[in-house]
Amino acid sequence: GCLPYLLPKSPFFLSLWSVKDDSATMDELAHIPAGYSYLSQRDYRLNYEHPPLIKDLSAVPLLFLNLNFPEYHSSWLEEVNGQWSFGSQFLYNSDNDPDKIIFGARLPMILLLLLLGWFLFFWARELAGNEVALMVLALFSFSPNFLAHGRLVTTDVGATLGMLVACYFYLEFLHNPIKRNILYAGLSLGLALLLKFTALILIPFFLIITLIYCYLWEGKRGRIFLSYIKPVLIIGLIAFFFICLVYQFHLSNYSLERQLRDMSYYEDISLVKELSSFTAHNPYLRSFSHYVFGSLLNIHRGNNISAAGIFLFGSVASHFWYYFPLVYLIKVPLALHLLVLLSLLAVLSKFRISKKWSREHFFELSALLFIFIYFFVSIQSKLNIGLRHIFPIFPFLYILTCLGLKHWIEKIKVVKLKKRAISVILIFFVWYIVSSLSVFPHYLSYFNELVGGSKSGYQYVVDSNCDWGQDLKRLSDWVDEQGIKRIYIDYFGGGDVHHYLGEKAIPWYGACWWTNWIEKEAFPAGNYLVVSATFLQQDEMQQGTNVYRGCYEWLDNYYPVAQVGNSILVYYID
Repeated sequence: GCLPYLLPKSPFFLSLWSVKDDSATMDELAHIPAGYSYLSQRDYRLNYEHPPLIKDLSAVPLLFLNLNFPEYHSSWLEEVNGQWSFGSQFLYNSDNDPDKIIFGARLPMILLLLLLGWFLFFWARELAGNEVALMVLALFSFSPNFLAHGRLVTTDVGATLGMLVACYFYLEFLHNPIKRNILYAGLSLGLALLLKFTALILIPFFLIITLIYCYLWEGKRGRIFLSYIKPVLIIGLIAFFFICLVYQFHLSNYSLERQLRDMSYYEDISLVKELSSFTAHNPYLRSFSHYVFGSLLNIHRGNNISAAGIFLFGSVASHFWYYFPLVYLIKVPLALHLLVLLSLLAVLSKFRISKKWSREHFFELSALLFIFIYFFVSIQSKLNIGLRHIFPIFPFLYILTCLGLKHWIEKIKVVKLKKRAISVILIFFVWYIVSSLSVFPHYLSYFNELVGGSKSGYQYVVDSNCDWGQDLKRLSDWVDEQGIKRIYIDYFGGGDVHHYLGEKAIPWYGACWWTNWIEKEAFPAGNYLVVSATFLQQDEMQQGTNVYRGCYEWLDNYYPVAQVGNSILVYYID
């Protein structure tokens, strides 16, 4: 009876209590200052490879702080998309309080996480009642991965919410294409497209499920299909105008000349040169041009080799087609894997797909199709830097799993067996919740039992799966506790080493890809060396056919004397 009251509140408290000691993650160094520049300057010269809405939300609390804006710094005046140097200047070198800024910017993200949980519960209850909705909400509320990223100023959780809402209203439109549903479908699609460029996948997905929906009707399919053409076009136009309206606000003080100059910097990317010419001759459409420009940069980034290479299970390469399946396997709680398997076995035992089943279970069909399309496209991408990039499939996975579990329980007629089945499900849910609570507050570096838990995770995959720079403040506390006066550090993340460690920190640039492969002198013995797990593992870089490897191979002869927050390794080199 307490579950309806406890579950909705758990993500808020777990997120809020676990985030207070996290330093800025890598992407937050760019996103937070960019969002503040959008609202305070109405200028979109920073971080245009992502849409603005998430960053806008994060900046709202910052408007109530008396912040210094480094408007005369070269990163703002001269650099093309100088987001990283501007972020460092804004947070750490402009007499602002970075911890207050970071905490304030994260509060709207936590509220967005709660909104995602509420909408997921709402849709699940509408589909199958309170029991299924509570199970779905439990899976979401104690997901270590959503708890990790739902606190951060990044686009992944917001994109998940946007796509979920857009799918809900589009399915409502298909079932009942009245004016209200057309309007909601258009606005929700525009909202999703303003949260993350990967939401563009919704356009082909919506077209496919529209064709399937029309095909499932008996007789007069052509007439039904034609009746959907006009409202679908209206939905597209509503989304288009919504995007233009939002972007126009962000371009208010971003001159056409500056926009064209910034575009010209990327003219080697396919279609950007043509887009720049179009923008110059069609200034009234430059707001939509800037959206297209950002999406082209995002697509280019996803289709090209990462400069540093990707570390996965001991290997480093530019791309692993099996990256997301393996990361999903070790980053998702083992209890969820078992629940999914149990649900699949229950459903597939007597599953027979037919037109009748498809009409009666169109949500399930659409959800399975979305998961397949999104996962397939993700596997093709070379941007293999985190499980977070496939977050949009999880709400549908949760709902489908719980629907399957309900089906399993309902088909058991023997009361004694039904009670045993319910007990098994409860055991898995308790295991799921305990495994999440046990890693508090280190949700970002969560790994399941298949790889030995969170302490061992960095040996298999890094970056935003494990080490995104979140533990720099905890390192500072550890150094103080140990009474260490000098420490060499090779840090990866959005924090500032000297802000937290002061003169105790001596920079050590050991990662090949960080220093253009310049060989450094041997490390001075008798000192501590701190290395972020990402730099420790991604010590290989490819340039053409040449491979540079082994920047930290010599550390194989040493064992860490401490592991701070699962993401930072401390060595003493004697």
